[in-house]
Amino acid sequence: MKLEHRFTVPAPVPAVWEALLDPERVAPCLPGATLTGVDGRRFTGTVKVRLGPVTLLYRGAGEFTSVDERVHAAVLKASGKDTRGNGTASATVSVALTPVAAGTDVSVVTDLAVTGRPAQLGRGLIGEAGGKVVAEFAEHLATRLAPAEAEEVTTQESRPHLRAVPDEPLDLIDAAGVPVLKRALPVVAGVVALALLVRGLRGRHR
Repeated sequence: MKLEHRFTVPAPVPAVWEALLDPERVAPCLPGATLTGVDGRRFTGTVKVRLGPVTLLYRGAGEFTSVDERVHAAVLKASGKDTRGNGTASATVSVALTPVAAGTDVSVVTDLAVTGRPAQLGRGLIGEAGGKVVAEFAEHLATRLAPAEAEEVTTQESRPHLRAVPDEPLDLIDAAGVPVLKRALPVVAGVVALALLVRGLRGRHR
């Protein structure tokens, strides 16, 4: 599936570009991620994901396959597998930076493939969760690059409430937010209606 996001960081393009190409600076900004090794443009790491009562630990690697200093654009490919065999994830991420009055506009286009339990959320909910995660990442990055202006970072998504804490897993249900409830409510309502109907029929037969 293809996911597209944009956000603005209150810092100049050179500073944002340098940070985005440095896994050691980027990893702490991503909820659930831990960097385990860096070798040139290649890196390894883990990502903890919580899906309801289940916590998944993805272990994998990534590499910058294209870096264009002239236009400040890069392509990153990464893949990982849950350590318990509950699924896989792979992504090709294209990033482009553009100077704007407020600092740097960052365009992120992700071609994502997910198997296993997270895939059960569906494209819509994964898209919602992805938007919130990108917004959270943008705020953390802004804080690192411009602490005094961190509150000014803007995104196309509403401000998230992921409660991202170091070593805490990324909660996909929490990240997806209201849409999950919207999908669940009709099911719950149907079950309740069915239960009331059965109860009423039983009462008639007594």
